[in-house]
Amino acid sequence: MEKFQNKYRIPSARAYFWNYGWNALYFVTICTHHRICWFGNISEGEMKLSEIGKLVNSEWVKTFEMRPDMNLHMGEYVVMPNHFHAVIGIGENQYNMQSMDMDAGQPLNKFGPQSKNLASLIRGFKAGVSILARQIEPQFRWQSRFHDHIIRDDESFLKISDYIKNNPAKWVEDKFYTP
Repeated sequence: MEKFQNKYRIPSARAYFWNYGWNALYFVTICTHHRICWFGNISEGEMKLSEIGKLVNSEWVKTFEMRPDMNLHMGEYVVMPNHFHAVIGIGENQYNMQSMDMDAGQPLNKFGPQSKNLASLIRGFKAGVSILARQIEPQFRWQSRFHDHIIRDDESFLKISDYIKNNPAKWVEDKFYTP
């Protein structure tokens, strides 16, 4: 395994061939640290949000209001007891128009500071939730990473949207389920 500053470095989970600022739809999953159920509970197939869960919901909506320059599109999303699923679209904008050509010869997904892309959006969202949530529960933490999937066709989009809508009803079957 590769070391950075004499420490083992976990390889990026991002696709090396993709620029995450490009005009595309993305499915993201963000978990709480140790999958602690900070966001509420599910009763009879419906999510009942805690105060922190309500913050997650409102900060997600704010993400789109705060970044009109990125031409963002909100897809389906759901706040679950210990994680969050969403479809987010990054539309054509001033930051990605010159980088849309995959053959431009520039690095696509680079290690380093991230701005005006999916990682920067998730970082801002997590930071906003964390600041407010720690006023309610000082121990609140997110898992350090997030999972993403680049949605490439309508069939995948419909399947993912359906999964998100039905996630609360299938909570006991969920891989993040904790009794």
